[in-house]
Amino acid sequence: MITVRRVITNVDWSDFIELQWDLYCGDKIWVPPLKSAVRDILDVNKNPFFRHASMCAWIALNDGRRLGRVACIVDDRHNGVHGEDTAFFGFFECVDDQAVAQALMDAAFSWALERGMKLVRGPASPSTNHECGLLIEGFEDPPAVMMTYNPPYYAKLVEGCGFRKAKDLLAYALDKDMKFSDKLLAQAEKLKLAGHITFRSINTREFDREVGRMLEIYNDAWEANWGFVPMDEREFRHMAREIKMIFDPRLILIAEVKGAAAGFALTLPDVNQAFAKVRDGKLFPTGLLKLLWHLKGPFKHNTVNRVRILTLGIRRAYRELGLGPMFYVEYFRRGQALGYERGEASWILEDNKPMNAALRMMGARKSKIYRIYDRPLI
Repeated sequence: MITVRRVITNVDWSDFIELQWDLYCGDKIWVPPLKSAVRDILDVNKNPFFRHASMCAWIALNDGRRLGRVACIVDDRHNGVHGEDTAFFGFFECVDDQAVAQALMDAAFSWALERGMKLVRGPASPSTNHECGLLIEGFEDPPAVMMTYNPPYYAKLVEGCGFRKAKDLLAYALDKDMKFSDKLLAQAEKLKLAGHITFRSINTREFDREVGRMLEIYNDAWEANWGFVPMDEREFRHMAREIKMIFDPRLILIAEVKGAAAGFALTLPDVNQAFAKVRDGKLFPTGLLKLLWHLKGPFKHNTVNRVRILTLGIRRAYRELGLGPMFYVEYFRRGQALGYERGEASWILEDNKPMNAALRMMGARKSKIYRIYDRPLI
């Protein structure tokens, strides 16, 4: 008999986290997260996102066997910005059993309705500023850092609970054999000279100031994007501190126009290539040593040879300058010089026509599709 239990105690949260290892133990494409990192994201007292959001989580069991999990999140800031009454489902995992998925979702729907919500959207774990989207195409390639992964049958389960497509998010593969046209390279140089445009890596000695500059750009650049919710300073700096543990500062670029910060791009080494070596998700007793070897050792590029371009944003006042393709030209040149052979640009909204067109023009290959779903409650 299926029992859906609300997650309350530390034991419950351990079951909630451990469930992924139950489901994916034989899946070589899945990259195990660090259990400590998952616990930090879920910690409503530690994660500043929860200063403006609330969450409830459930786990499905049958005679003690873990079958599935889900969380439901109400983000007051999202609803205030967009004028909605929307809840989000996230952290969804489930065996291939529609009855289990429905039981979990029913618990989430009831909780959302009790709070006056009219729609459930997701997956977002816990928001679109974190990991989000259900993988529906591109199962043969391991997920890049901070991207999601799930078995192909998840779409059937989610749609079987009444969800329908809201928006697709696209990922593009960037290979070392990509060839930028001479015309594009010449145009980039011309624009840089004519517009007094320069690109620089962040200054780690002024990390706090640089984070402040990027926050201003971030909230200005994405203001009109579908589903975007601005971050406050505390939330953005919390995420920046986490990213600092895995970043390569040479890959975080700021574009300046006549000395003014006009845009920034955040690119990270794909540390998932190293996390894949720590199958139990534990730092101790040996996980930390494995990670340090693969991330910092003399042969690190034998393991981590891919980057992910997470974020590329340009202030509204500078969008006519063509900075987007210029960022990619910069990364193409710098990335290979730093030992990174390939990359992924993700995610890009399916209806972001300028960015999708620019990536195709540069020879990037659409490699994955992630889907955000909606389900009306009333």
